[in-house]
Amino acid sequence: MKFGKVDDPSHIDFSLPATPIETVKLLNKYKKDDDFEMYVGYPKWSKADLKGFYPRGTKDELNLYSQNFNAVEFNGTFYRTPSKEQVLIWKNRTTEDFKFCPKFTNSISHYSRLNNTDEKVAAFVDSTVLFEEKLGMAFLQMPENFRPKAFERLEGFLERFPKGYPLAFEVRHEEWYNDKEVLEKYLNLLTSTRTTNIIVDTPGRRDMLNFRLTTPVAFIRFVSSTEILDKERLANWVLKLKEWKDAGLKQAYFFIHQKIDPATSFLSTDFAEELNKELHCNIPIAKKTL
Repeated sequence: MKFGKVDDPSHIDFSLPATPIETVKLLNKYKKDDDFEMYVGYPKWSKADLKGFYPRGTKDELNLYSQNFNAVEFNGTFYRTPSKEQVLIWKNRTTEDFKFCPKFTNSISHYSRLNNTDEKVAAFVDSTVLFEEKLGMAFLQMPENFRPKAFERLEGFLERFPKGYPLAFEVRHEEWYNDKEVLEKYLNLLTSTRTTNIIVDTPGRRDMLNFRLTTPVAFIRFVSSTEILDKERLANWVLKLKEWKDAGLKQAYFFIHQKIDPATSFLSTDFAEELNKELHCNIPIAKKTL
């Protein structure tokens, strides 16, 4: 994901904002037990995207990926709805506790722009629901030129959306974030429809780092900057996720957008180790032999 990347990130304030009281109150409602699930992964699992990771002769990249990461931000479904048969094939090639987070197709978000999409949504849901226990949080990302003037269309879409199917939502146009009334209205809609607010941590769009959670689930898309800065950024995320877990967070999905070359190590390695230590998780630790 190149969204929000800048040529020189050294001047950017990468500190994480304070958690809003609304988020604390929401999470406290779920603070009844220590049931918490943490998932870390990358946008894709292919050899072309994770260069230098798969040993020569690897025949099942997805299976090996699932042994090293416990989730994938599945951007492959953005281009077309997968068949039910294909979903079952993917599901059966992964380890027991693995989660898929499929991205809704661009025919819904970008071409139809949520107009007359009920049949397309139903087809996507009917297919991907066959991931069953391996279905994590599906997500829908709107194009950058989708503006708040289309709020009623968005409202109708979310109110008609199939109940019980896990959905996270992302809007990108700055008007959603630089007007407090618009942002409040948007977040209240997500809360009322039990839709998860996607948090985007990317260098050039710090306005999208909004910590108002709308469900007891955090869905974070992290875009890398430089190796030194990224390590500090991820260390701060460990502290923030621990704070939210202590407050009552039930699930967290954290996906790292990082260019992987043969000589590049995974940012997720140290991050997962610290999460396991501080949050008492059991996230796989993926390492590359450099």
